[in-house]
Amino acid sequence: MSVAQSGERVETSPGGAGDGVALAVRGLRKTVHVGFWRRPVEILRGVDLTVRRGEVVGLLGPNGAGKTTTVKVALGLMRPTAGSVELGVASLSRVGYLPENPYFYEYLTGREFLAFCARLFGLGGREREERVARLLADVGLERAADVQLRKYSKGMLQRIGIAQALVNEPELVLLDEPMTGLDPVGRVEVKRIIQRLHGRGTTVLFNSHILSDVHELCSHVAIMREGRVVWDGEVAAALAQAATLEEFFMRVVGGGEAAGVAP
Repeated sequence: MSVAQSGERVETSPGGAGDGVALAVRGLRKTVHVGFWRRPVEILRGVDLTVRRGEVVGLLGPNGAGKTTTVKVALGLMRPTAGSVELGVASLSRVGYLPENPYFYEYLTGREFLAFCARLFGLGGREREERVARLLADVGLERAADVQLRKYSKGMLQRIGIAQALVNEPELVLLDEPMTGLDPVGRVEVKRIIQRLHGRGTTVLFNSHILSDVHELCSHVAIMREGRVVWDGEVAAALAQAATLEEFFMRVVGGGEAAGVAP
């Protein structure tokens, strides 16, 4: 996807991110018009972000920083005002996505829901059945496979949501707040799934407000504030400048342009 002038549509460009890069975002801007007078509000103000293959990357920031918008634009779900997005995969069919508030048809069972998702990717017959069975095992829902989704807990719904994001065996997985609202058991279950993905070499980018989970799972973080990435680097580099990731995060988002923090 090449840089566009303001107002032009920008398309996600698969396969153009360069060697070793799963996702490259450059100069991404997004302006929306709100209210009766259609007042312009700039949500993204020149986002630059690189996600390398095989990494687990945490995208951090306070509410309204632009994290979800960045992910949606990268996936082509929202039209950017300007900027570029390049994917290091052959096509969007090699990307998995869990939105922040996924919708599930509650009268389907977990098995039926995953089978439906698999059909959308053209899987049929035995291949579909085997893929669904493996995913249910991967997310620990074998015993609940034939239970209607309306009877699932919040944690179970998050896990079935992650399973649908993996039904196409993606190389890049984008998870929007995957642990929000989960109890400690649910958080542990989701963290184990992300760790297994990392162990398989899958690239994962996830948004989160739970910094202890980011510290545990990620080698790399990007911190957004007011529509920009204001700090981008390894977790170890952040912890070299503060006692905890929480302290570092507050120094970055609470001051000026990453005031008092080295790049």
